[in-house]
Amino acid sequence: MSAQESPSAGPDGHPAVAAYKAVLREVLEKRPSGMRRRLAEALERNPSFVSQIANPAYPTPIPVAHVETILEICHFSAAERARFLAAYEEAHPRRARRPAEARRHRTLALRLPDFEDAKKNKAMDDMIHDLVARIAKLVED
Repeated sequence: MSAQESPSAGPDGHPAVAAYKAVLREVLEKRPSGMRRRLAEALERNPSFVSQIANPAYPTPIPVAHVETILEICHFSAAERARFLAAYEEAHPRRARRPAEARRHRTLALRLPDFEDAKKNKAMDDMIHDLVARIAKLVED
């Protein structure tokens, strides 16, 4: 490890990445058990992905597409949200967008029957995604 790198500095030695990841880790540690699993489900990722994005020592940045979902699922307080977004914008000035300025969305997890057939399961998933996209388009228009 070079003198410029440290485990708390995040990728490319940028302390702001480690800062927003530390805020996320603090928030997750305050929440009830199962929050990491619920977040992983909402992001449609593995629980190990949540561990990586919540650990300042790992160089995995949080994709901007996940920021709003993370803020909503984890129920950030106003102060936590402000700290997280300030650090995120500092770390990724060209990619960051303020979720508060974007249209608010929410995530709904569904329990669906398992048809024990990959093609049927995919067809069901595709139909539900299509239905939700059509409804959202109607609402936006």
